[in-house]
Amino acid sequence: MTSLLALTRGDAAAYVNALFTVFIILVFLRVLMSWIPRLPDNPVVQAVANFVRETTDPYLNLFRRFLPPVGGGGFALDLSPVVGVLLLLVAQQVIVAIVRG
Repeated sequence: MTSLLALTRGDAAAYVNALFTVFIILVFLRVLMSWIPRLPDNPVVQAVANFVRETTDPYLNLFRRFLPPVGGGGFALDLSPVVGVLLLLVAQQVIVAIVRG
């Protein structure tokens, strides 16, 4: 008889895969937020925006140290999310494959 709480390697791999996917979505939300100069002054919107910033900025700041914004003036392009997402996608494939076995 199998236990309902039994966790297989496939289950663990699916969980790790989902964690990577959620973080990648948060990085995309951070990019979209950077395009909106002023978010609505709604407590719920501000709470979500703060969560996204506090979750993704430490990771993106690792790349911002080495990648200065491209362009000048008011239209500087931050490439750190592009590099960050590419690295996350590679890490996702490698780590999920290792967990899956």
